Amino acid sequence: MALPFVIPLDPKLHKFVSLLLVLLASVGLLSTSYANEGAVSKKAQASLGVKKRPKTVAVKPQPRAGAVIASKPSFGEVAGLHAAPDALALKSSVAFVIDQDTKEVLLHKNELAVLPIASITKLMTGVLISEARLPMDEMIAISQADVDMEKGSRSRLTVGTKLSRGELLHLALMASENRAAHALGRTFPGGLAAFVGLMNAKASALGMFATRYVEPTGLSSNNQSSARDLATLVNYAYGDATLRELSTSPGYQVEVGKRTLQFNNTNRLVKSPDWDIGLQKTGYISEAGQCLVMQAKVAGRKIIMVFLDSAGKLSRIADAERVRRWMESNPVSAVKSAPMAHLADTVLVVAN
Repeated sequence: MALPFVIPLDPKLHKFVSLLLVLLASVGLLSTSYANEGAVSKKAQASLGVKKRPKTVAVKPQPRAGAVIASKPSFGEVAGLHAAPDALALKSSVAFVIDQDTKEVLLHKNELAVLPIASITKLMTGVLISEARLPMDEMIAISQADVDMEKGSRSRLTVGTKLSRGELLHLALMASENRAAHALGRTFPGGLAAFVGLMNAKASALGMFATRYVEPTGLSSNNQSSARDLATLVNYAYGDATLRELSTSPGYQVEVGKRTLQFNNTNRLVKSPDWDIGLQKTGYISEAGQCLVMQAKVAGRKIIMVFLDSAGKLSRIADAERVRRWMESNPVSAVKSAPMAHLADTVLVVAN
């Protein structure tokens, strides 16, 4: 085999050639492999004063500090429902308040608009579970099927967690726990599809003809209803002592393995001494806005309140407070005479 032809170089010239090879490689004019063939080690490069090129890292642009990121508008905002005026300057685009005993309408604003109702859905879920008279001590395991793949919401009930049906119902109504509500529907006799079918059948039986359910949590924006229908549901659910107790519970603890998890009510008004609340449920997804339904005693009257598509995290609570103070300062006559925005007796569908 022929030996490679090598020209002996002066040591100073060898050092110069080696440096030239490294410099050419560093600027991309010579492949790294060819430069390595020049037999210039890292130690030698250091001795020659050659600096290592910094690595380039792709950096995703970040929003500047204090920048406001626009949130997805609710269906009510898109439909322009927030433009409807009302005497109390409510932040909810939909409001409906009635006397529970006489069914007298005390306040109404866009009450026939059909909108996503978020976790208000769980009130119907609770109705069916309670009326089914299933064993409340039966243990149910949270499965992967209960994980929210639509909105990506979090839950402290990890897959494999085992709780009783009664505990899951408590968390669904009080803390609006999505995996708990889904597990209740999934393990219902006949399965999830049968459960959703019963939800819709129950709505029809109650005369809630503008209402539609597609799942038991409210995470889907296809769960839709009107404020008038939801007032009917609240009135019906109030007749169930279990639902009254669980939905107004301030807090609840569950044992999960070696841990004790504390859950709190999503409605801070249940802890307020200014309120006498008999039943409640909150809800929120971006398409629905902030939602709240309640049965409460105000100014000596049992009333049902429905607020949908409220703008701002605390606005639904503030709207309820506005109505309470208004009724307490005008216990009878002013409620009737206040000029409230309203729709005609036709259903306005604004959800797709």
